[in-house]
Amino acid sequence: FGSRFKRDQASSFSCQSNRWVAAMNIFRLSGDMLHLASIVLLVFKLHKSKSCVGVSCRMQEMYALVFIFRYMDLLWSFISVYNTVMKLIFITTTCYLVYLMRFKPPISQTYERSNDSFQYELYLLGPCFVLGLICTEEYTI
Repeated sequence: FGSRFKRDQASSFSCQSNRWVAAMNIFRLSGDMLHLASIVLLVFKLHKSKSCVGVSCRMQEMYALVFIFRYMDLLWSFISVYNTVMKLIFITTTCYLVYLMRFKPPISQTYERSNDSFQYELYLLGPCFVLGLICTEEYTI
C-alpha cells in the first residue's frame, strides 16, 4: 500500500482482516456537519429572502468545480455510505445554489453580475490544473 496508507493509518484508517476500513473521526464529522449547516443556512437564506444580494455566485461556481473534481473518485471507488452520501450532498447542494442564483426567479433577478466579476476561469483554472499534475502523489485510478 505504500507510505501513503501508513501515514493515513494513524489518522483515519485501520486494518481489519487485511482490509482497509475507514474509521469515523470526530473532527471530520464535526467539519462535515458544520459545512453542511453552512450550506443549509445559505439555501434557507436565499429561499426566505428571495434575494442573493451579497452572495457570490462565482464563488459558489468555484466550490462546485472543486467538489466535482475532488470527488470524482465516486465513479470508481467506494469508501463508505456516509462518505458517498456527504460527497453527493455537497456536490448537489452547491450546484443547486448556482442554479438558484443564475436561473431561478426571483432570486436570479437580484444577482448583481457587475459586483461579482472575478474571472476565475482565466486566473485559477490553468494554474490549478498544472499544480494538480505536478503535485500529485500517484497517477493511478
